[in-house]
Formats: sequence, structure tokens, C-alpha cells
Amino acid sequence: MNVEYINPFIEASRAVLKQIAGIDVKLGSISLKNSPYASDNIVILVGLTGKIRGQAIFSMNKNVALTVASGMMGGLNLTELDEMSKSALSELTNMILGNTATLLYNRGVGVEITPPSFLMGENMQISPSKMKTICIPLLLGEDKKIELDISVVD
Repeated sequence: MNVEYINPFIEASRAVLKQIAGIDVKLGSISLKNSPYASDNIVILVGLTGKIRGQAIFSMNKNVALTVASGMMGGLNLTELDEMSKSALSELTNMILGNTATLLYNRGVGVEITPPSFLMGENMQISPSKMKTICIPLLLGEDKKIELDISVVD
């Protein structure tokens, strides 16, 4: 994957998390992942089509999901992921990837996104078929992170 394509994902993630959830994000060490790979118990998957074909996967644990959803709801103290908070998290990924698509378009790279799919379960494994996966850790503070995994077809 062209390295120039990665920065819009990072820029959009940082900007949207700050603006919508009030969360400052630091960037962890970007790496490649081999398929299959283990995932946290909450995954939000969005398909990518156009110049970049594949998927963007946001994975996090329940505590991180509650922190982000709480931030989106004005600091409301959430203890469980109800339908409203799941919807909020899905919409957050939609906003991040919508902004990413706009940034890419402005750089001459046309990309469209699919609606997000929210998945929750234990011991999840992700197996992107015939795709390379780049892992972008978004650090939200001590022991809290969202992994943004971008899997693309060569």
C-alpha cells in the first residue's frame, strides 16, 4: 500500500476523535499484520472501494468503546454498550472514514466507503483474504487504544 494513503486515515482519526469525543489521540508504532490475526472483542468494519480496495477495521476492547461512546455523549458515564452507544461508535467510524475519503479525494485518490458493520464477540480472528494489513495503533491514554487495521488488495 502506498504510504501516502496512510496519513489521511491518521489525520481523520485524530481530528474526528478530538472533535466528536473530546479525546486526544497519539500514534503508536505502525506495523504490518499477518493473516489471520486476533482482534479485540469489538470490531467495526467498513469496506473501501475505488482506487483503494479493501477494508478498514477499528478494533477495541469494551472499556475503550465505553470511553469513546461516553465522550461522544457529553461525558455521560456509560457502563454497558446499548444500542445507542453501538450506533454512536458506528457513526464515529463513518465520520472518520468519510473524512479520510475526502482527504484522499483532495489528493487525487477516489475512494468510497460502505456502511459500517458493528461486531462484538470473544476470541475474534480477522482473516483478510489476499490483502496486506497495516496496523495503526491510536493511543487514547494509559492502556487504552483503538487499532485501525487497513487491509488492501495489491
